[in-house]
Amino acid sequence: MEQLITITLFGRPYNFKVESEVTKAQDVADYLVREVAKIETKLPEKPTETGRLAVLISAALNIANDHLQLKKDYAALQQGMTEKSASLNRVLDSHEQQN
Repeated sequence: MEQLITITLFGRPYNFKVESEVTKAQDVADYLVREVAKIETKLPEKPTETGRLAVLISAALNIANDHLQLKKDYAALQQGMTEKSASLNRVLDSHEQQN
C-alpha cells in the first residue's frame, strides 16, 4: 500500500510516496536528512541552489560508501563464520572417528 512520508531538506518539506514499510522508509529518509545536515554544518554559509545539489550528491556518496563498507564487512564476517564452522566440523568429525 502506497503511503507518504515527508522529509525536510534545506528548510523545505518534500513528500515521497513509499511502497515499503513506512517505518523503514522513514528510517532511510531520516538517515539522508542526518547526512545532509552533517555536511551542511561544515559549510561557511547557506548553500545556493547549485550548492544544495552538491550537498545532496556528497550525502549520497557518503551513504553509498557506508553501504559498500557494510557489504564488505558482512562478506568478511560470512567468510570468517564459514571458515570457523568448517574448522569446528573437522574437530567434531575427528572426535567422532576417535570414539
